[in-house]
Amino acid sequence: MNQIRLFLLQIDRTFNNLKYMFFSFFFDMKPLVVDEIIHYLIHRWGKKYDFRLFKRGKYLYFQMMWGFLGQESFPLTEVEYKKSIANKIEILNRCGYSEEVREWLKKVNSRPRLGRAVSLQLALNEKMKEFLI
Repeated sequence: MNQIRLFLLQIDRTFNNLKYMFFSFFFDMKPLVVDEIIHYLIHRWGKKYDFRLFKRGKYLYFQMMWGFLGQESFPLTEVEYKKSIANKIEILNRCGYSEEVREWLKKVNSRPRLGRAVSLQLALNEKMKEFLI
C-alpha cells in the first residue's frame, strides 16, 4: 500500500513539474506548485493547512483554513490533500494570481484559528470569469 502511495506522489510531482514548465514557457510567469505551497506552510506555521477558494461580490478569496493534514478530524489523506491543493492552485495559476498568492504566503502574519480562516482578497480579472458561472 505504501508503494502505491509513493508511486502516486511521484506521478503528482511529475505532473506539477510539467505544469510549471508549461506556464513558464507560454505565460512568462512562475506558477505555484503543491510542494512550494507545502514548503511555505511547514516553514511558517509547522502545519499543512487546507485552503478554499470562493467568490463574493467582485472578489475572489483564497482562504487558509484552520484544519490541517495530520489533525485527527481532518478528512483527507495526504494524496487527497495534495490533489485538493493542486486543483485550487491550478485555477490561481491560470488566472494569473500566482505571484500575489506567493507573496502573501511569504508575508502573512496571521495563523488560522478554530472557526477563523486567514484570507487573501483578490480582485476578479478577465481570466477568472471563465471559471465562474
